[in-house]
Amino acid sequence: MSYKTLLVHIDDSRRSDTRIALSLELAQRWDAHLIGLYVVCQDLFRPIFRQDKTLSFAQIEAQEANRREKAENAFLAAAERAGRSAEWRAPPGPALDVAMLHARHADLLVLGQQDPNDPASFVAPHFVGDLVLGAGRPALVVPYAGEVRTLGENVLLAWDGSREAARAAADALPLLQRARHVGIEIVHAHGQAQSPDAPEGIDVAAWLETHGVRAAFSTTPHHVGIGAGATLLNRASDLHADLLVTGAYGHARARERVFGGVTRTMLESMTVPVLMAH
Repeated sequence: MSYKTLLVHIDDSRRSDTRIALSLELAQRWDAHLIGLYVVCQDLFRPIFRQDKTLSFAQIEAQEANRREKAENAFLAAAERAGRSAEWRAPPGPALDVAMLHARHADLLVLGQQDPNDPASFVAPHFVGDLVLGAGRPALVVPYAGEVRTLGENVLLAWDGSREAARAAADALPLLQRARHVGIEIVHAHGQAQSPDAPEGIDVAAWLETHGVRAAFSTTPHHVGIGAGATLLNRASDLHADLLVTGAYGHARARERVFGGVTRTMLESMTVPVLMAH
């Protein structure tokens, strides 16, 4: 099993080059085709457009075209240096709708956590979360801070027996099969007891082994006042994991999506790349 088509989200943020470099390295692993999807904020009232209030709409459009051309040249040049098959896409239309449509024709998405200190990283409210929950494709979300030295060598798989966790585990198989170490982590709610007859994690570990993945499993108590998401991030740090795999939780309500606590924590506070699937 492998990913044959990867899609990396490209914008004008400082972290865009990191995502491109990582996606090219992943494309090399699986001899995959890489799509660079350029989608940026279209709200003229956002700070990135208000740096010079004297600019006319025509001048703003000219600046946008210049940034788009610069991003395209940088992406295609990086792909050529890496010797990878790649294509550039910068389709018109509402940012989330466009991204959702193109994401559904890829095996894996490479996205970036929004950086509160970089206005260019803002595309739309809850852009990454909405894309993860709505695209039907696994997404590798890269933190806005820190260096990604390795990815997928030491993987921590969050497991709670849910549909979302099962989906994430299955979608992560190409990465898990190449990992040096895979750990399955179960976070228990406060006061919840584990059955001594059938330890949680043993079934998913057995399933993974049928796919050539040998995994250890452990249980971490969920302490009062510390959310499950924060507990998982702490465990990832303690174990020096370079990838966390977790289900993405949420549902639609009216015209917006409501994110589960773990998913919200990951999107806001991730310290390590997270592969999420819904």
